[in-house]
Amino acid sequence: MPAVPGRVDLEQPVWVSVEKGDVAALDEALFKSAPLAQNQRVAIYKFAPSELGRLADGMHRAMRRAPGFFAYDTLEAALEDLKTPPEPQARAYSLDQGVRVRELLPLVKEESIVSAITSLSSYRNRYYRGATGVDASKWLQQLWGSYAEGRPDISVEAFKHAAFQQESVILTMRGAAEPEKVIVIGGHLDSIAGSGDNPAPGADDNASGVAVTNEIIKVLIAGGYRPAKTIKFMAFAAEEAGLRGSGDVSAAFQKEGVKVEGMLNLDMTNYKGSEKDIYFVSDNTSADQNAFLGKLIDTYLGYTWGSFKCGYGCSDHASWSKKGYPASTPFESTYEQCNPYIHKAVDTLAQTGGRAEHSLKFARLGLAYAVELAK
Repeated sequence: MPAVPGRVDLEQPVWVSVEKGDVAALDEALFKSAPLAQNQRVAIYKFAPSELGRLADGMHRAMRRAPGFFAYDTLEAALEDLKTPPEPQARAYSLDQGVRVRELLPLVKEESIVSAITSLSSYRNRYYRGATGVDASKWLQQLWGSYAEGRPDISVEAFKHAAFQQESVILTMRGAAEPEKVIVIGGHLDSIAGSGDNPAPGADDNASGVAVTNEIIKVLIAGGYRPAKTIKFMAFAAEEAGLRGSGDVSAAFQKEGVKVEGMLNLDMTNYKGSEKDIYFVSDNTSADQNAFLGKLIDTYLGYTWGSFKCGYGCSDHASWSKKGYPASTPFESTYEQCNPYIHKAVDTLAQTGGRAEHSLKFARLGLAYAVELAK
């Protein structure tokens, strides 16, 4: 994006990829110049990091996407979005861990999920460029670090990002038989309301997804579960600013040749706005893994489920899909009927009556996914 007259921009630029069809619905002032590169579907633009909040807010208002674009530290990385992403390797899915799944399911507790949502949403916000966003990440690192005590197969690390201070958090449960094969489960840690450092408790978006991830970890540990394959639980920084946290992590995994066998993205789980219990994002995800998740529901949980399309770059699953990894996002409702309070100061636990009944379903699904895939 061209410099604004009279403004001295000392920030390192960010390159954004966005669907060309979306640009017309957004603030024209954000797109005064021609794109730096484009194909039939996607265009690349240059932004200052401080402008990403305005872009995200505009995308949310116009298309209800969050964020609906990808942001990168380099033009080279952004240009990769003009290429056709690799297809994930075909694999067979099987369900044969019924005894273990059914032993663990009763350990999933709503009260524990409520507690985690309450703690995370108590921060003024978890903005990726703000002090409270950093504090929330540090708090989660300490919490997950406490789970590793007495378990030498469990470790916790902060994934540092070059362009911003908020860190992504990764808890690794090392596989006992095939540790080189990895399952990823998690969702984004940051929150935003409008643009910038406004109050943003983000109870549903996305304290609920992190709380569900946290509950799956706790139940697996409490149940003495030891996976055959490695499970990495993640809380991503800077999702609201263009999937920047998950983009960095997935790129690092691809560069290191990590064998990711599946990625489950948990983003907004606690507002039941639609008839069915769980909805799967059908675009930019793995159709085979989505079908596997549906079978998990039918076999172990008995919930109703459906699917919908959410568009370009709508959550962290897209970062992993673009790298050729099978990824899925189970969601709280259809996209049109999702929580109307997100990206506002009123995205609080009170909007769901102080309860986490809906999130409980996602924790149970994530638990079944972990046990059946990490065997």
